Amino acid sequence: MREIGTFDAETTLGALLDRVEQGEEGVITRNGKPVARLVPEGAAKDGQTARAAAERIRARAKDIPRDEAISIEEWKQFRNEGRA
Repeated sequence: MREIGTFDAETTLGALLDRVEQGEEGVITRNGKPVARLVPEGAAKDGQTARAAAERIRARAKDIPRDEAISIEEWKQFRNEGRA
């Protein structure tokens, strides 16, 4: 995924949109921090792809031995890492 600063995004918006139209994704940053994601229009609405990904995750999760699985408390710690 490509990152681009806000100034560059403003000055090259047409070219950015051309690249997104061709399927490329990108992130617009302000002072090095992500603020917006550019994705092709169809990608944001493709629920079938999202459901298929969720099914793959569920299938893989069933194959994880229980002694290797993480607890909900561990999962919450991982999720909260880096949050203010």
